[in-house]
Amino acid sequence: MSRIHPSAIIEEGAQIGQDCIIGPFCLVGPQVRLGDRVELKSHVVVTGDTEVGDDTVIFNFSVIGEIPQDLKFGGENTSLVIGQRNRIREHVTVNTGTEGGGGVTRIGDDCLLMAGVHVAHDVQMGNRVIMVNHAGAAGHCVIEDDVIVGGISGLHQWVRVGRGAIIGALTMVPNDVIPYGLVQAQRGRLDGLNLVGLKRRGLSRADISALRAAFKELSEGDGTFQERAKRLGESADSDYVQQIVDFVTGQSDRSFLTPER
Repeated sequence: MSRIHPSAIIEEGAQIGQDCIIGPFCLVGPQVRLGDRVELKSHVVVTGDTEVGDDTVIFNFSVIGEIPQDLKFGGENTSLVIGQRNRIREHVTVNTGTEGGGGVTRIGDDCLLMAGVHVAHDVQMGNRVIMVNHAGAAGHCVIEDDVIVGGISGLHQWVRVGRGAIIGALTMVPNDVIPYGLVQAQRGRLDGLNLVGLKRRGLSRADISALRAAFKELSEGDGTFQERAKRLGESADSDYVQQIVDFVTGQSDRSFLTPER
């Protein structure tokens, strides 16, 4: 049985799963669907056409599912889908999608959004993503699995961040980041591989060596960045290297952060 504080407002039409906990002064809108065992701490607003997956915890003063901060938004019916077992800390804001961006903002499973994080309209976030305090992802960003975005960092609109990449603190990211890349500096540059993350994930020495060789080829080889990536794809025998090649050669609305030569 769910526990709902008497000061909380649950608007007619909201769907509340089993064993939810809804704390003092929370507001749950009429189109909201909370999964089982979801917990809203206190003073949490969940509104809009928003689905929150099982076992997700949303902390004090977060606003989830409000309309996009986009002047082109005209009141269209757009939505937000949040997966399971997420931890959404204090003062986080997550907006619904826009008609021009596909209409849905998505957050995967097992993510941690620390205090003050902003996730804008139409962001597509994978699983096990960590966004550190006051980081922000602008509209239409794609953040693949196992990415870490450092504190007070910002992702420009339409940027893609490949799986396993890490963004250092205080970094502005204007262009796409390859899988497993390390990006840092005030105006972000690709500065190596996320070796700590790769080791934590248990990659073999052979795979890490292959990624290091691939990064060297991308940063020091002849031709343009795209040409180097295509050549790398022709010779790659590592699945992890192939992920980088597929990411670089895939469709994108942004250019790439490239290694300094």
